[in-house]
This record gives sequence, C-alpha cells and structure tokens, in this order.
Amino acid sequence: MTKTVIVGTNHAGIAAANTLLDNFQNQEVVMIDRNDNLSYLGCGTALWVGRQIDSYEDLFYAKREDFEAKGAKISMETTVETVDYEQKQVHCQTKNGETFVESYDKLILATGSIPIAPKIPGRELANIHFLKRFQDGQAVDEILSSEGIDNVAVIGAGYIGVEIAEAAKRRGKNVLLFDAMERSLPSYYDKRFTDDMDQNLTEHGIELHFGELATEYKGESKVEAIVTDKGEYPIDLVINAIGFLPNNDLGKNHLELFKNGAYLVDHHQQTSDPDVYAVGDCATIFSNALQATTYIALATNAVRSGIVAGYNVGGVALESIGVQGSNGISIFGLHMVSTGLSVEAAEKNGLNVKYTDFEDLQRPGFMKNNAKVKIRIVYEVDSRRVVGAQLSSTEDISSVIHMFSLAIEEQVTIDKLKLLDIFFLPHFNQPYNYITMAALSAE
Repeated sequence: MTKTVIVGTNHAGIAAANTLLDNFQNQEVVMIDRNDNLSYLGCGTALWVGRQIDSYEDLFYAKREDFEAKGAKISMETTVETVDYEQKQVHCQTKNGETFVESYDKLILATGSIPIAPKIPGRELANIHFLKRFQDGQAVDEILSSEGIDNVAVIGAGYIGVEIAEAAKRRGKNVLLFDAMERSLPSYYDKRFTDDMDQNLTEHGIELHFGELATEYKGESKVEAIVTDKGEYPIDLVINAIGFLPNNDLGKNHLELFKNGAYLVDHHQQTSDPDVYAVGDCATIFSNALQATTYIALATNAVRSGIVAGYNVGGVALESIGVQGSNGISIFGLHMVSTGLSVEAAEKNGLNVKYTDFEDLQRPGFMKNNAKVKIRIVYEVDSRRVVGAQLSSTEDISSVIHMFSLAIEEQVTIDKLKLLDIFFLPHFNQPYNYITMAALSAE
C-alpha cells in the first residue's frame, strides 16, 4: 500500500485524488486543506455576484463525502505548517489548534496561487477585498448588497477584474476599472481585440482608468477614496484583481523553483524531489507555443496536471503533452477566445512571428441571425508553425479555438490551414470560411 498525501483540494488536488482513488487499489489517499470547502469553481464568482446565475451552490462540483466513500481521509480547515522532506512527514494544525503529523510515501503539492497584494498606504482599511476563495466572493457579494455602496473600484483589468467589473455594474454600481497597462486583457490579446473590449466596457458604463497606478487608499475605518498617480476618486469598495503568484511556502527552501517562484516540474509533474509532485497554479507547465517551460495559471491546466500526477504516483507512467493556454471571456455579450501567444507575447518571448487578420460575417449575408467575427492567426516566420490565435464576436465562436489549440500542439503550419476541409452550411458559416480566408492571406 502506497500512502499519498495531497495538500490542497481545489481543481488540481481534486483531479489527482480522483485519479488515484478511481484507478488504483493500492493507494491510501490523505487530503488536507485549510479551507472549509473543496472544488470551488472560482470562474463562476462573477456570474453569481452579478446575478447571472441563481446561486453559488452548483459552483461546488465535488463533496467531501464522495471522497470519503472512496476511502480517502480528509482533513479540512487544517493548515500544513511545515513539511519534513527528509523524514517524509507533513506537520499539520487544525483550526482548533490541535497538531498532528501525516507520513507519506508520495506527496502532491496542490497549494495553488495567492493574490498579488499591492503594499500601498491604507491597505488595512475595511471594504478592500481580493477574489480567490469562495469566502472572498461571499464578502464582496454581501458588501454590494449593503447601504451606501455606490462606487466600486476594480484594480486590475485582466480576466477576473473585467468579469467582476461587469458583475458590479450589473448590480447597479458605479464602476471604475484601473490598470497600470494602457488596455484591458493585455496578457491574452493584441490591441486589435482589446480595443473592442475597452469600447464594450465603456458603452456599458464602466469608467476606464488605464495607464493609471494606485498609490494610496484613504478613509477612516473603511475605504473612502482611491488615489492614483493621476487623481483621487471617491470609492466605497475596492476589489483587487491584479493577478496571482504561485503559493510555494511549503517547498521553496527544498524544491527547485522557476523564475517566478513556481515549483519546477517535469512532464510527469515530478519536482526536483522524486517523491514530491506539484500540480496546478503552484507548478510550472510546458507551453507548446513557446516550446519551453512556463507558468500559466488556468483551471483547465490544473485539472490536467492533477490527472498526470495521479497516474504517475499510482505507478502508470504518463507524460503531459503540454498546453497552449486556451482561454475565453464573455462580457456584456462580447465573446473573446484565444490560445497560444499573441503577437505581443510572442515577441516578448523572443519569437519572430507574423500574423494574418480577417473579419467577416459568421454566416452568409442573407441569414437574419448573424454577426461579424474577427480573427487573427499568429505564426512563426521560419518554421511557419501556428503559435497563436484570437477570435472575437457576439456570436459563440468558442469551439473554433479548440482546433487552433490542437494545431499549435501538433505544430501545424499556417500553409496547411489554407485548404483545410471546413464544411459549409448557411445555418453555421460561410463557404469562404474566415479561417480559410485568414490563412490564405498569410504572407
């Protein structure tokens, strides 16, 4: 019998536990988490805060009882204080102050990430929140329901920031969206696409403050104003969504780290300690677009890494096939999806790339149900392999990105896409499909 201790019970830890429990008879599985809940889909926070779904209950997709029924031992509201890697022991403390030690044969670290907290004056004031855990969403939701909460500042215009800005606006609040960058969503999209999102946000009443850096929060006991390098604004609630850093507290002095502090893992999710695996947001991942190890914190990546670790710990050699960082967002009816690298991201990483753009209606012009689709395909100059794609529309074009994800993984060239067999039916698309037309127009 092999004893595996899993620290962390969100997406990556859940996937690892299910893989071990469902496929291997010789596994004793211990799951430890400092939270009081497991398997929370944080990507749904903005949906229930913005009242686009009825409640948060279904955002929890697994129950403690399910794992216990399969034989797992679970300790919730329990903090792992230290790990003795020499003795292979996990030292824990419960919320009641009781301490205990779990030995392990194999250890899976699924400790996730922690929000970036700007160290500016006034950060200790009330009504300044982050969005990570279920409890964070609960707190923001309750404050938005309180009297006198009219002006909401969202710091950070990445995915979470833009989504919670929409949610607060749907709750009838005056929303100010701040970012030190000059546009929203710069990590995943080029300016050609983010210009549309910025216009979409403005048209729906969100006040954009880009290229603006927060320097201070003011107030007596609660936050009353935010000060930036360009002005001061009255505020009743601040939601920080600047980004995340890998939570490496338990292993940073023992395990080899990536440049951003994530645990460096191989294609089996194994760390520099052969008996320790790391999964999810605390670990590195291999980018097929970059053809290099990198860091991409996405729930889908976390699940896949948990599955890979589970099989390898169970004794079945399984290698990760790498990822593309496929992602999407839908704000006030504007859908944007991307995979791989934008032109900006590719150039920052030293890739010599070109791109091809195209814009057309989703269906023939005679179809009443219709909308424009914008596409960009990014490809490497020398190899001509596709390294990224971006699409936007008020149509649901999300499934298209899966094809580009596979194209990047398989190192398909832009030239191979030119005569790709794409079916045509007026209900769905055009005879001269925008994917074909974009590929054909590539240099």
